[in-house]
Amino acid sequence: MFPEFPHFRPIQIEDRHEMHERLWRYQPQTSEMTFTNLFIWRSHYGFQWAVYEDWLLVLCSGLSPDPFFLPPIGPPSRRHVARMALEWIRKAKGVPKPRIERADRRLVEEIYEEDAFFIEPIRDQFDYVYRRQNLMDLAGRKYHAKRNHITKFRSSHPFNYVPLHPGNLNACVELSGFWCELHRCEEDLNLMGEWEAVREALAHFQELQIQGGAIVMNEKIKAFTLGEQLNEETAVVHIEKADPEIQGLYAVINQQFCENAWPSIPFVNREQDLGEPGLRRAKLSYFPDHLIEKFEITLKK
Repeated sequence: MFPEFPHFRPIQIEDRHEMHERLWRYQPQTSEMTFTNLFIWRSHYGFQWAVYEDWLLVLCSGLSPDPFFLPPIGPPSRRHVARMALEWIRKAKGVPKPRIERADRRLVEEIYEEDAFFIEPIRDQFDYVYRRQNLMDLAGRKYHAKRNHITKFRSSHPFNYVPLHPGNLNACVELSGFWCELHRCEEDLNLMGEWEAVREALAHFQELQIQGGAIVMNEKIKAFTLGEQLNEETAVVHIEKADPEIQGLYAVINQQFCENAWPSIPFVNREQDLGEPGLRRAKLSYFPDHLIEKFEITLKK
């Protein structure tokens, strides 16, 4: 049985069917709104869920003293349910500035005429969406440098691409642990959250029904990635890790995953840059087809 608002409960792997069905019917554009993403990050963000009438509500209480909501998922119009949720979190949780984070433009268009809301775009959260064919072929002058890097890598680093399966997941865990040692994950709360998310995704790889691929060099996994379909036209890449001591691996695993994982999917969402300058430059260097806007919606006093 699913939890009914206002009784929230932490997300569990057993909740996948109910939550995935609701999310898939909505056909989300934003990378957060998949069961996999919510499940693997559930401890870091303190995700809990409940159902209110026709809508799925996700409450986040793990990062700050003030909990917030992700956008309610369900049929339009969501003006009433958005206002109800924000008023509830103000009264029940004592939140002085109730908010919905990572809201998509669809929700904004449903509620923007309501005077009760203040709506603000959050650029650091915008998702980068690419044409899969572009990431796979790297054709044309603008991708000249990318092609050269991969060609150079191929000439000096023999490798194989293999799909992820239960037999090679432990090797991915070991690679992630090595990556964390080099980056001192224990000193950074966000890196520790990511490390936990990676382990959760690998531990529940089959139950989450996600896809993955790896680069094998000298019989060892040196890079891997995980993703799934976000909607009928878009795949989303949730995790990508590579041995940081081997230059060019990230470009290779990106290109190979797009070539092998989703032959009939036209777009790939590679999530946000979180305002990190280096990550933003890297994502822009692949020339996204478009960005998915996200907004913060707050309840006016």
